[in-house]
Amino acid sequence: MSGADRMSPEERPVDQERPGTEGRADAVVHGRDGRTPPGTGPAGPAEPAGPAEPAVAAEPAEDDWRSLDRHTVLVSALVTAGVAAGAAVPLTLGLAGHLGSGPAVARVVLGAVVLIAVGAGGDLVRWRRTRYRIGAGRVELHSGLLLVKKRALARERVRSVDLTAHPLLRVLGLVTVRIGTGEHVGGDSALKLDPVSRAEGERLRHVLLSRTATGRYSSHRQGELAVLDLRWIGYAPVSFVAPALGGAALGAVLQVSDWLGAQGKVIDWAGERFRETPLFWAVVAVVAATAAAGVIGALGLWVEMWWNYRLEREPGGTLRIRRGLLTSRSVSIEERRLRGVDLVEPLGVRLLGAARVDAITTGLAQDDEEERGDHDTLLPAAPRALADTVAAEVLRAAVSPTAAPLTPHPPAAHRRRLRRWLAAALLPTLALTVLGATLTPALYWAAGGCAVVLGPVAALFARDAYRALGHTLSGDHLVTRSGTLRRSTAALERAGVIGWTVRQSYFQRRAGLLDVTATTAAGAGAYTVYDTGVAEGLRFASDAVPGLLEPFLEPATNQR
Repeated sequence: MSGADRMSPEERPVDQERPGTEGRADAVVHGRDGRTPPGTGPAGPAEPAGPAEPAVAAEPAEDDWRSLDRHTVLVSALVTAGVAAGAAVPLTLGLAGHLGSGPAVARVVLGAVVLIAVGAGGDLVRWRRTRYRIGAGRVELHSGLLLVKKRALARERVRSVDLTAHPLLRVLGLVTVRIGTGEHVGGDSALKLDPVSRAEGERLRHVLLSRTATGRYSSHRQGELAVLDLRWIGYAPVSFVAPALGGAALGAVLQVSDWLGAQGKVIDWAGERFRETPLFWAVVAVVAATAAAGVIGALGLWVEMWWNYRLEREPGGTLRIRRGLLTSRSVSIEERRLRGVDLVEPLGVRLLGAARVDAITTGLAQDDEEERGDHDTLLPAAPRALADTVAAEVLRAAVSPTAAPLTPHPPAAHRRRLRRWLAAALLPTLALTVLGATLTPALYWAAGGCAVVLGPVAALFARDAYRALGHTLSGDHLVTRSGTLRRSTAALERAGVIGWTVRQSYFQRRAGLLDVTATTAAGAGAYTVYDTGVAEGLRFASDAVPGLLEPFLEPATNQR
């Protein structure tokens, strides 16, 4: 019988148009006799043994049916007008060459009016046909005109109530509310109210998430855990976002100039600027300009995303992240869904001694494409010591698991990484050598230069990747670290492990190494200890979750 079949009717999301299905995480190794170990289930780990589940704070038995805020029609009209205005300029320029400027403007204006009227009219129908209410045991949402859709979520299964407001909504005092259950069943596991007043959004968040603090949820510091420090903005230019934005800016210039029919003029203008400049310095100038645009874009993006940042723990065991300059965001994470943290150190940020902290949690925005990306970030790039402190606070640990000393891996793991990085460095050298043989011998010099430069760089990266490897057990968490361009230190709750996957390639067998992967229903779904010794890897998995791996070990290996 599946997990969905075992639920009572009150626990299942109801969708009269399309019933959902429970998601699950498959594991290669399950518990003894094929059963999952205590504290786990087919759709993810169950709550660890301890105090009873906190009860929902006392509220009125049932609200009356409510509608969305009436200003939604105005919002829709203004947004459609903005889209129409953005499309009007290139469209008018394109039509003017065939019809003349007067007729072109008239047609574009008429089209914009029709578009705005259709958009506002459609949203008016949506507003009149959408109703919601908070019942004694359910959150209900009815919508639709020709196809009426009635949906309900059991209140006891609500895990997140997130508030978002773009600049237009903020001006009007509105927010978009997303009520989620944390289940991986597509859009059927969340209700979206777009928009309601900010006061109504806060009321919904309080009613649906306020719980009586009991057990471990009342035994740790509440209130503010971290707040924005303007010095953190210095980490934005060294992230991988900066070069990506620089390339995007260069592409945007060429695309817009093409729309206006002036791409040739832009290229000619740039050629004139560098006509007397040697090719090498011209390339350097273009790269520098692109990098500067990327840095400016990265700074602007960081300010927009993380301005007014604040991480708080609310009564009853809920973490709340608030941030955003133009678009304000409020993300709530119920700690009962939290299975650990991932301390992430991209190369540039790590060189400055910083890291960010991501949550490893079940069902966080997995069913909404718009909410992916940074939705699980608890702390932006900040000094490493602060990141470790925040990780300990979030996990309610006396000592931060992400700062625990790690067990190093055998030297054979270093040799594997060295071979990989040298092979990657050899590819451009071989390519230039082949081109030199077929085109011009001058490319032999470029191939030699690549070999001289990339060889030591590859060895350096291989050494760094090997030093990043490590694993340990720290209290209730297992810790694994790996990566060089993006170093990740994952601290995963041992009770959240639902299976182990042991892999060993032919080359790993010859080197006496293997990969051990902890399977979980949270976060990425799997966290791997790469290239550890055979005995040490199996011992680590056995100690992390006693009784889960032993039945599948050979007798000689199982004896310690």
